[in-house]
Amino acid sequence: MANVASSDPTVRRARIFYGWFVVAAAFAVTLVGFGSAYTFSSFVASLEKDFGASRGSVSLVFSLAGFLYFGVGVISGPLADRWGARRIAIAGMLLAALGLILAGRARTLMEVYAAYGLGIGLGLGCAFVPILGAVQRWFVKRRGFASGLAVSGIGVGTLVMPPLATTLIAGFGWREAYLVLGVLVAIVGVGAAALIDDDPRHRGLGPDGSAPETAPSSRSVEGLSVKEAARTTWFVGLYAACLAGSLGAFVPFVHLVPYAVDHKIEPTMAVLLLGAIGVGSTIGRFFLGGIADRMGRDVFLAAMYFGMAGSLAIWAVAGSFLVLIVFALAFGLFYGGWVAILPAVVADHFGARRVSGIIGVLYTSVAIGTLVGPSAAGFMFDASHNYFVPIAASAIANAVAAALIVMTARSASPIRVGVP
Repeated sequence: MANVASSDPTVRRARIFYGWFVVAAAFAVTLVGFGSAYTFSSFVASLEKDFGASRGSVSLVFSLAGFLYFGVGVISGPLADRWGARRIAIAGMLLAALGLILAGRARTLMEVYAAYGLGIGLGLGCAFVPILGAVQRWFVKRRGFASGLAVSGIGVGTLVMPPLATTLIAGFGWREAYLVLGVLVAIVGVGAAALIDDDPRHRGLGPDGSAPETAPSSRSVEGLSVKEAARTTWFVGLYAACLAGSLGAFVPFVHLVPYAVDHKIEPTMAVLLLGAIGVGSTIGRFFLGGIADRMGRDVFLAAMYFGMAGSLAIWAVAGSFLVLIVFALAFGLFYGGWVAILPAVVADHFGARRVSGIIGVLYTSVAIGTLVGPSAAGFMFDASHNYFVPIAASAIANAVAAALIVMTARSASPIRVGVP
């Protein structure tokens, strides 16, 4: 009787579409994974003090991790296409947890580079791109909305994890704080990753909960190979835009709290600015993805870059806590919209067949920007003891990214795959 019931299409449609469980799992993985990574600004002062390090050298810890968790996608994406996202994501969460725990035991800054940089970098790199690819296969019509919900965990993590880290540091010390974060990632991250499923066909379903298509040309799995995608004008344009935009997009996650403290704002208040980025980012990921589905996801992507450029310009001249809060909320909104929509744009243009691999190659541009941007901003500050130049450069970089998307949309031949 159970077999009959499970094969009945009416019964199957009555259940909650499993794609939403995949989205929820991706949400939890990004919440604890990226939430822990974005607590780094809370640890900057402690690392500077304990290791006698400059702000630039401490900032390089985050930049190294960021370079890896975006850059490793070029390997983890194709592996997920071949072996399945669940296995790769579970391994990634275990690596991230181990990196946090070992960072808390580090005796030199080089050991922090190795533990945090490699652990968080490789761990999130193994998890992020595969789970994004998995979400794209479960949706077509609501792809932007689903992607937004999946990565909104980053926004919520940015909201709740830095204050948690600051509280742990104040109460127990930075080493114990890293231990708690590592245990949290091991429990929540690994448990959520175990719920990931790569393809709706595994459960007798089609994208968006429709009836499964058995033909090889099913829109859920058609698309270009990685090599074919990389040769297109659209891929080149996206790559250049991501590289330019990411040079500035990750600077606030390292330098906003130190900037605020330098402007005589108490550390307990300064860390709230990261929470404000999280609030804006969560709103952007939850609500803007659906808007992008209606207005056009390419146009929306350019608008997000313009928005980040404008908000970074506000930061460049901000001197009070109120203005910094305005910046943090606005930046978070546009940053969240950018992260939410980028995987959907990739799937739109190149299809879902090799989407994890394509996203992985594309995100090497973000890896380079993350490696260079925050650390360069730190060394610029060390040289001038002023943040205006690196923040202004970050704003200009995102304006360039927006212009590149507009130019690509106007000049490139359309190659949209799997868009209703």
